[in-house]
Amino acid sequence: MRKLYEKNEILFAVIWILVYCFASISIRGNLGDESIWMTVVLLVIALGVTVFIKKNHLEKKYGLTGWPRNAKRYLFFIPMWILATGNLWGGTGTAYDGAGQIYAVISMLLVGYVEEVIFRGLLFKALIPKDGIKLAIIISSVTFGMGHIINLFTGQADLTTVIQVFFAIAWGFIFTLVFYKSQSLIPGIIAHGLIDVFSLFANGSRHYMTAWIYMGATILIAIVYGIYLVRLPEASGETSSH
Repeated sequence: MRKLYEKNEILFAVIWILVYCFASISIRGNLGDESIWMTVVLLVIALGVTVFIKKNHLEKKYGLTGWPRNAKRYLFFIPMWILATGNLWGGTGTAYDGAGQIYAVISMLLVGYVEEVIFRGLLFKALIPKDGIKLAIIISSVTFGMGHIINLFTGQADLTTVIQVFFAIAWGFIFTLVFYKSQSLIPGIIAHGLIDVFSLFANGSRHYMTAWIYMGATILIAIVYGIYLVRLPEASGETSSH
């Protein structure tokens, strides 16, 4: 893998994304998020990419060395924390029973980690030298959103998928800008994991209107928070190892 990484970082990132997407399609479509196999496969992917990063001492490059020292600069990431609760706005419940819910929670935490590392870490960083910061942010964010089209292949309704795509693109911009400015993936990983976990405790019968409100709020906050982050001056030595 090291040779491929050194030869073509973009291809390396795309391969990881494809592996993750195909695994998600196969398991979600046939077994569901509550399956222990979903947890196992995601754990294997998470360990694989983490071992590669650590073995090649790429933690700093991919924002895995610690929390940003000056979180105040990013408004303490409050916009992310507020939006992370959006799946609970229509009421609460549980998606699965017993062990299935536990497996699903673990899987969603792993999804948050894996998607941030491969989309915000591998892909975004690989795009910068070739396309520049602005285009890299756009491509990384849109690719992340379009990746949610895979839900069409898992039996999910078209309208729900459309909502998730735009929702994911908006989140993609937030996550990418936070990573770019703070040089840390940790806040994004936590927020992403919370979003996915809270989806398992959302009211399954909530009205589409609630989903549209959440999507609209996410897009609006993404624009406002994005403008703030873009105008935020660069700062060195952002992350702390503790």
